[in-house]
Amino acid sequence: MKIVVTGANGYLGQGIVNELLNRGHFVVATDFKTQNVDDRAKKIECNLFEEESPYQLFDEPDVLLHLAWRDGFVHNSNAHIDDLPKHFAFLKKMAESGIKKIAVMGSMHEIGFFEGSIKENTPCNPMSLYGVSKNALREITELIAKQHNIMYQWLRGYYIVGNSQFGCSIFSKITAAEKEGKSEFPFTMGQNQWDFLNYEDFCKQVAATVSQDEIDGVINICSGHPEKLADRVEQFIKENHYSIKLKYGAFPDRPYDSKAVWGDDCKIQKILARNL
Repeated sequence: MKIVVTGANGYLGQGIVNELLNRGHFVVATDFKTQNVDDRAKKIECNLFEEESPYQLFDEPDVLLHLAWRDGFVHNSNAHIDDLPKHFAFLKKMAESGIKKIAVMGSMHEIGFFEGSIKENTPCNPMSLYGVSKNALREITELIAKQHNIMYQWLRGYYIVGNSQFGCSIFSKITAAEKEGKSEFPFTMGQNQWDFLNYEDFCKQVAATVSQDEIDGVINICSGHPEKLADRVEQFIKENHYSIKLKYGAFPDRPYDSKAVWGDDCKIQKILARNL
């Protein structure tokens, strides 16, 4: 397939582009800058929201994998609401131009406070501007896809574990603190149980999903089981041979963070079984 990946220079984009290239796809990687993108991809630096004819600019791809998003880890940034009309306009242009499939990166934060296994039809009651905007874009994307009779995949992401210091997750922040020589990392009590997936596995799941056309709709990119935050972070520190220690209780839990939540992995396991 010819796949255009937006936000390709970001933390997720870099690994996903690499996986798609390894699968033999022709990848058009676009972002404001593309210096960290695999050189096997065709790179296009632009502001995709300002392009009048993005489908033509990106060489008329078969698939759009839309990862681009501002302030993903700043859950109440106004950017989420400000940018929503721009995402809509961009997706609409791509759909009207002849794209065959639209896949968009979502988030478990669309769901809001919930206990248990999140399925594709679990009701969404988001509790942050990030969650509200992602959920709105999910509904917009599904509507656009139906109107233009094209395939739609919503990739609902969970908690990613990776040791890059350039991401915004707690694992990236711990890596950055370790490299700065800090001895302690302020932390919550870490009792919440969430769905964690290693960065490499996350990228492989996304690449496998967009590489097939049999399973669509909302697809959880997940491990399928919960793990206590404190346990996973302590394991991460040990695996990477860091000396930094967690300072438990420095921060309270966020009120909208679920006590125990994980993704239903039925769909992604079917995809992986067919796309090893």
